[in-house]
Amino acid sequence: MLMVAERSAMVTIPLRTRLNPDGTLDLRVATGLPESDVDVIVVVQPAATAGSTWPPDFFEQTYAAFAEHPIERPTEGEFDVRESLH
Repeated sequence: MLMVAERSAMVTIPLRTRLNPDGTLDLRVATGLPESDVDVIVVVQPAATAGSTWPPDFFEQTYAAFAEHPIERPTEGEFDVRESLH
């Protein structure tokens, strides 16, 4: 009979930190889990900063872009009258 030890649920800990000048990352994170062997996955992605989401002058260049040819939403027409399900 194979016995499987009970495992704690995976813990996801989002955080924002700064890389060292040499590009390395030092992590010391409290997990709240008991001392044990664990698998760790590290995903590093650049943090979004104000102004980096949109190209420079994006809104100035695109504001009123459809002023001469506005997007029109046609009428939905008549809905079918259906029998009640009750």
